[in-house]
Amino acid sequence: MNSRPPVAPPEPPDAPDCLKNQKAASLVLYIGLVLLALWVVRDFIAVVAWAAVLAIALWPLLRKVEGNRWFTGRTTLIAAVLTLAIALLVVLPVGVGIAQALREAHDMSDWFKDAQENGIPLPDFIQHLPFGAQQASAWWQANLAQPLRGSAAMKGLHSTTVMTLGRHFGARAAHAVAVFGFMLITLFVIFQAGPRLSSSLLKGVRRGFGEDGAQLLLRMATAVRGTVSGLVVVGLGEGALLGVAYFVTGLPHVALLALVTAIAAMLPFCAPLTFGLAALWLVSQGSVAAGVGLAVFGSVVVFIAEHFVRPVLIGNSTRLPFLLVLFGILGGAETFGLLGIFIGPALMTVLMVLWTDLVR
Repeated sequence: MNSRPPVAPPEPPDAPDCLKNQKAASLVLYIGLVLLALWVVRDFIAVVAWAAVLAIALWPLLRKVEGNRWFTGRTTLIAAVLTLAIALLVVLPVGVGIAQALREAHDMSDWFKDAQENGIPLPDFIQHLPFGAQQASAWWQANLAQPLRGSAAMKGLHSTTVMTLGRHFGARAAHAVAVFGFMLITLFVIFQAGPRLSSSLLKGVRRGFGEDGAQLLLRMATAVRGTVSGLVVVGLGEGALLGVAYFVTGLPHVALLALVTAIAAMLPFCAPLTFGLAALWLVSQGSVAAGVGLAVFGSVVVFIAEHFVRPVLIGNSTRLPFLLVLFGILGGAETFGLLGIFIGPALMTVLMVLWTDLVR
């Protein structure tokens, strides 16, 4: 009996191609899920970034404290103490400033009422201006020396625009407090994770990008740490020098002004706001020479600190050229805001490493 030849089964799909397609599909799925997760927590990315910056800056201190035999195994206690210290460093200056403002509020209210009833007297320094004294005096007499109760400026202070600005300011302040609170919680969790977090992060980077990727991550962390150190050291130095100038020129509340100046000087080009207002106050009180001297001295201090001292301090710790440090700080602040001050030098470190590898 004739039998039909057996039919060959269909050829199985190419196993390597199938595996490759599965890996590609998995990669697309993972990327999509990561992007979705980032979109869900998008409002907290800045919070995590700030906590990461502070954790990187304080990581050597954390490891040193953990190495002490008195704190061995007390990770939660160490994390709580460091987080509390960060909170106090922010809350105490703000609290002192608010308390001082409340003490001055009564005098300001009396001055405001007197200006409404009698106007603002012509300051003596206007009559001694080298030029434009007559025009300035005439404008002052016409606009400010008269009772201000019915003036357009006083009416504007009671307008809905000012109330709207006040509500917006209150909302922004509440948002800042909430962000600060979440940042402290995140910072506590990072500190509590301790070495486990750093080792797992480096392990993941080595698996994904190799040893070069891990070294690049470490150099970026060094750049962030050097930037924080440079900002703090230069800020304290500017605050101390300008505090001496405040004392010499006879300004009140010298210690508080020096503290506010130091905090402002930790941010690039913010110190002129403090000593500039102080100089204007001196001029309004008739101390023209003291005001001008304070403005000139403060400008020189800030110019040297911002353009030479701070970039050198940061550049020495990150091994970056002066120009890259300066561009990193200024460009990062312009692009990413306050957080960009720390991100900029880290990105310049990446650029420097890539250039070194290219020309090697």
